[in-house]
Order: sequence, then C-alpha cells, then structure tokens
Amino acid sequence: MAPNQRGHYPIDPLGVELGLWQGSYQNQTQVWLRWWDSEGNLLLTGDERAELEKLRTEQERQRAEQESQRAELERQRAEQESQKAELERQRAEMAERKAAQLVARLRAMGIDPEADDFDAGDS
Repeated sequence: MAPNQRGHYPIDPLGVELGLWQGSYQNQTQVWLRWWDSEGNLLLTGDERAELEKLRTEQERQRAEQESQRAELERQRAEQESQKAELERQRAEMAERKAAQLVARLRAMGIDPEADDFDAGDS
C-alpha cells in the first residue's frame, strides 16, 4: 500500500487514514499510529476530546465570570451616579430653603427682596 501526499494510508471505505504521529500519549513521547479523517485532520482520542471540552468549559466559565464582573461594575457605576444625583437634589433643595429663609428674614425686617428698587447695599 502506498501512502498519500500526507504520508498517511487511506482506508477509503471508512473515510479515514492511518498515519504516524509524533507526540505524548499516556505519559510516553514517541511515534504513534493515529487515525486521521479523509481531509487530513487528526482524530482525537477520548482523553484528548475530554481535555478539549474541559478547556472550553473553563474558558466559558471565565467569560461568564468576566461578564458578571462587568455587569457588577456597571451596576456600581449606576448606583454612584444615582447617589450623585440624589446629593445634587439635596443640595439644590437646601439652597432653595436657605433662599426662602433669607427672603422671609428680609421681609420680617420690612424689606421686599423682589422689589425693583431693592439694593443689597442699602441698610
């Protein structure tokens, strides 16, 4: 039997190829016989598929954790903005109360602060 251009031996009825592969398997690094698909892609062993799935699961967990952290940061930013807005509202309310108190004091002293001839320098 002659190898194909990849150096593999095709088994056409099964749509696979048998070839040599250099690598580690079961804690041994050497040349192994491995199965390949008819397009030259290495077919993974059960352990390799399990390890690949484990890595994919871990990556997905990490992505989910990062997304959760981003969402938490966004929630915290929104909370800070809400607190800022509340502080501004309270400051404005306090300024309005002070202004109303000052107007009331001026009126109690017989001064109309809304009059056109009101001059803060006159006393």
